[in-house]
Amino acid sequence: MTACSGRAAEMADKPRIPQVLVVEGRNDTVRLKTYYDCDTIETHGTCLSVFTVGLIAKAQAVRGVIVLTDLDGPGNRIREAVNQAVPGCANAYLNASEARAGNKVGVEHADRAVLEEALGHQSAPADFKAGSLQAQDLYELGLLGQPDSAERRQKAGQVLHIGNGNGRRMLQRLNCLGITKEELRKAIHG
Repeated sequence: MTACSGRAAEMADKPRIPQVLVVEGRNDTVRLKTYYDCDTIETHGTCLSVFTVGLIAKAQAVRGVIVLTDLDGPGNRIREAVNQAVPGCANAYLNASEARAGNKVGVEHADRAVLEEALGHQSAPADFKAGSLQAQDLYELGLLGQPDSAERRQKAGQVLHIGNGNGRRMLQRLNCLGITKEELRKAIHG
């Protein structure tokens, strides 16, 4: 068997992801390619170059893009920058408690089940009506201002597959995805 035919056989056994995945770095790409036949664009940091933005825009126009970054400060900044620069990208969020190796969290530490869960619940902000939740709604539902608010946000983030974070970030994601107050209530109590 030649090296080329060996690679083809290996890729045939892996599920194909037709969209291009935007990730932070090489280790994320290596992890994804362990489980999937996929293409990635690596941002290599929080400052997106004009070239990288252009590449993401082209991929979005041709194949579609899924943003899959870590759930830390830099990962969230990259996600926001990509979504602002290239409208219509889909977003997939890891479950932070399951994508860990010691004190590190991220794509490169996620196993196949965690990645499948995230990619299976991607959210696309293309044809939807943005939500109108307010901070007051989060207070009423106990997601802000209560001793257990962080735990409630974490649970809601897991159920809704949007990740977790502080109240401001959660409100932004909820509204970005058009999630209603009733859907949020069901996620918390349900």
